[in-house]
Order: sequence, then C-alpha cells, then structure tokens
Amino acid sequence: MIRSFGSYFWLVVGALVAALGIDGFLLPNHFIDGGVTGISMLLAQWIHLPLALFLVAVNAPFLAMGYRQIGRTFAVKSATAIVALAVAVELIPFPKATDDPLLGAVFGGFFIGAGVGLAIRNGGVLDGTEILAVILSKRTFATVGEIILGLNVLMFTLAAFVLGAEPAMYSVLTYFTAFKTIDYLLHGIEAYNGVMIVSDKHAEIREVILSELGRGVTVLKGRGGYTKAEQNVLYCVVTRLELTRLEGLIHSRDDAAFVVISPVHEVSGGTLKRRVFH
Repeated sequence: MIRSFGSYFWLVVGALVAALGIDGFLLPNHFIDGGVTGISMLLAQWIHLPLALFLVAVNAPFLAMGYRQIGRTFAVKSATAIVALAVAVELIPFPKATDDPLLGAVFGGFFIGAGVGLAIRNGGVLDGTEILAVILSKRTFATVGEIILGLNVLMFTLAAFVLGAEPAMYSVLTYFTAFKTIDYLLHGIEAYNGVMIVSDKHAEIREVILSELGRGVTVLKGRGGYTKAEQNVLYCVVTRLELTRLEGLIHSRDDAAFVVISPVHEVSGGTLKRRVFH
C-alpha cells in the first residue's frame, strides 16, 4: 500500500517537473516537445484553446490502447500522470525562466526529460507516443526506437511549417535533450554492461576480477569454431564506471584477450558483487 502511494506521489512530481519545462521554458519561446505532447502544443497554438485540454484529449486514445495491450495498472498510473501534467500546466503560474532560445530549448528538454523519466520509473508515462510505439513494434518489423523517431520526424517537419524553421530546429534540440535526460534517469552512471572474455589466461583474469574489482564472474564452457579446442569463457557484469578499469585489468594479463561488451538493461539475483577484503 505504501509503495503504491509512493509511486503515485512520484508520478505527480514527474508531472510537475515536466510542466515547469513546458510553461517556464518552451511555451514562452514558442518551442514544442516531441511526441503527443508536441502535437498537443501545436494544436493549442493553431486552434487557440488551452493546452491542458489537448494534453488529455490527444493522449486519451493511447491510454485506451495501453489499457487493452499493457494492463489496467499501467493505464491508471499513466492517466494520473497525464492529468496531473494538464492541471499543472493550466493552473500553476510558472514564471518565464529565460529569453535565451538556446537555454530555453536545453533546459526545457532537461525538465521534461526528468519528468518523463520519473513517470517511467514509477510505472507510467506522460506521453502516449511510447504506448503506440510499443504496440506497433509488436505488429511490424520496426523497433520501438525507430517508430518513435519516425513519428517525431513527421511532427517536427510539420512544426517547421507551423512555427517556422528556427523554432522547429530548437524544438529538435529540446527533444534530444529530453531523450538523453530520460536515458540518464532510467540507466544513469550505474548502467550495467555484460562483458564476455575469451583468453588462454582465463584463470588469472577470473582471479583478478574477483579480488581487485570485487565483481562476481561466471565460467562458461566454450569450443572454438575453427580450432574446435575447448576453452573457458568468462562472463561478468560491471557498471559503466567500472568498465575501463576492467578492460585495463584484462589487458594487463593478456593483450590478446577477446573481449565482447554489451549493454545490460536489468540485473537481478545471483552474486553480482562480492566484498573485497584487504
């Protein structure tokens, strides 16, 4: 019960942070965000009705799709966040933060990205584009990222005709700033990487990973595709900050080691990190 309340609290906080980005930075400079939020902002400028109305109305069909395809809890949390965003944009008088268009684009994107990131971390979304992209990716060969990129290319092209080329370009900058902020909030400096190591000196490398890096390591049995020789393969998971040190430890033992690094989106269970005693 407490955890559920906490998630709704952070959904509302995320909506308030995103509203600050929209009202304090984007709207005063006539910029837009990507996705459904950007479409709502374009419609509000074109039809001259409150932005809050379009934020709810344009997102409503996507919330219905999310309810059917993803689940009731997700839809309720997303609806809570979107309604909170609409209310905050309409009722809270955020002051204009800057007249500098570059600062407006960058910091507007930062606050919107931070708000969206908080919403996603707590089980909802502030923009229905992600819902549509997930559903379309299941029915086409395109990935979620490709679909979102394609939708935003169309929207920013339209924005160039409605707002002008320069505001549209600043809006693209806003979108990329928001995207990087979301990525940092969801993955951050603690983002994990899976590292696979093939080396004749696997025993030494395994020991140094355990003793100096303090990370757990798994020994897999492999066979060379060309030589057909049996070979132990090491696999461990490290954070982004530990990656450079790990590579140094590997190559200090074996310059010829074959190392494959790949991003890991989530890790649970097992012995990820062990205490190192000196």
